[in-house]
Amino acid sequence: MAPRGKRLSSTPLEILFFLNGWYYATYFLLELFVFLYKGLLLPYPTANLILDVVMLLLYLGIEIIRLFFGTKGNLCQRKMPLGISVALTFPSATMAAYYLLLQTYVLRLEAIMNAILLVFCGSELLLAALTLAAFSSMDRI
Repeated sequence: MAPRGKRLSSTPLEILFFLNGWYYATYFLLELFVFLYKGLLLPYPTANLILDVVMLLLYLGIEIIRLFFGTKGNLCQRKMPLGISVALTFPSATMAAYYLLLQTYVLRLEAIMNAILLVFCGSELLLAALTLAAFSSMDRI
């Protein structure tokens, strides 16, 4: 933990976590409606639709845990929760890439939404790595 008066938490990282939380909530709801649209109007195989919806629910859990630990680690200036958030960024980015590239049908709206999620993941990964470095350098002093 940092000495009294010395703040190492990253404000830009916290802003990104906050914005990503709201964006992901919107993304999740829109994606559910998109799956409803694709299931009703497109010849979407039922097994693929069920798999994509189950993966979306798994993605929701991963993203909630990642954002919680990232916020907690940043605000409390702890390396372990922030490290867990960094580790969960990779499955989160993989899921966004799956929904961007590998679904049965990818709508333009989904491509844009998932590209934005990948930008969030990349930005948060970079800022979290810098923040972890700042936390680690403070431990040595």
